[in-house]
Amino acid sequence: MSKIKVGVVGTGFIGPAHIEALRRLPNVEVTALCEVNIELATAKAAQLGIERPCTFEQLLAMEDIACVHICTPNFLHYSQSKAALLAGKHVVCEKPLAKDLHEAEELVALAKETGLVNAVHFNLRYYPLVRQMKTMREKGDLGDVYSVIGSYLQDWLFYETDYNWRLEPDKSGDSRAIADIGSHLMDIIEYITGLKTVEVMADFNTIHKTRKKPLKPVETYSGKMLQPEDYADVPITTEDHANVLLRFDNGNRGSVTVSQVSAGRKNQLKLEISGGKKTFAFNSEAPNEIWIGNRDGYNQSLMRDPSLAYPEASALMTFPGGHNEGFPDTSKQLFKEVYAAVAAGKQPENPTYPTFADGYRELLICERILDSHRSQSWVKV
Repeated sequence: MSKIKVGVVGTGFIGPAHIEALRRLPNVEVTALCEVNIELATAKAAQLGIERPCTFEQLLAMEDIACVHICTPNFLHYSQSKAALLAGKHVVCEKPLAKDLHEAEELVALAKETGLVNAVHFNLRYYPLVRQMKTMREKGDLGDVYSVIGSYLQDWLFYETDYNWRLEPDKSGDSRAIADIGSHLMDIIEYITGLKTVEVMADFNTIHKTRKKPLKPVETYSGKMLQPEDYADVPITTEDHANVLLRFDNGNRGSVTVSQVSAGRKNQLKLEISGGKKTFAFNSEAPNEIWIGNRDGYNQSLMRDPSLAYPEASALMTFPGGHNEGFPDTSKQLFKEVYAAVAAGKQPENPTYPTFADGYRELLICERILDSHRSQSWVKV
């Protein structure tokens, strides 16, 4: 089998997650690893067992690299994705696609012009039971969507000493909790329901208006603590917590809460979607079952099992029922679909995976949510 050679850019939390998922695909080989300088690239490549450490310019010059994964801080997504496309590489980019709509629109247009495969890492779509809920809705099992209640809660910024580049607007953008995890939530709501969010009303809160920035490097989610003299006080302007009311294009309503300061919630996306026939409830911290509510009969619990799911959902299941699959499997299943397109050499007409156009859509919704918070009013999407 001729393997597709891949280069990964960035080695923070998500870069190695991409690498681990890619290594589970039989037709893909992670060949090159890029960092800000060759010294760091060399050290990280040795740790991760990757053959070629390189700078970004060196990566683009490698003719045998077919696809590039952009896993860098947000402010680099646009320039690196653009450069990779112009170099003739297929691109998988972390979300958000860019820092503003103008950049994202340019990337969507360039990707369309080149015909190259383009994808955004909205991997939470790839929990098999998320696909099951989407398929059940498409087949009429849910009925018309009456309401959506969603939340995405984390605690990794619970303490004032918790710090990361995502807290700095010049690297991450003017929104943080909504742009970082809220984008996953808004994407998955539209993906499952088939509805479009047409209007938003948002209210943000910054719990820690000053944080203590470490003067030494601390990895995301590491939980490591430094000494008092190792910190500098930094003012914070982005949100720790956000509430958003939603209006959908079918005339019905929803609400979401996003927080990065909820003690004990490590990475919990929850959804409750109520339709004219049933209600679906899903919790990403227990992703191998969904609750199905009924008015005139027993409520049900559907376990992740390929023999019980629709074929569209069982296609995302590698193991039988009772053999749990989780977060790392979502990236593998997304990349499986992406690399089928890479093997074919071009973006399909109707991709099953999230594309740059989906990245633009979520950036649009997040910017309108930010506009709503600033104006304290309803804003059209």
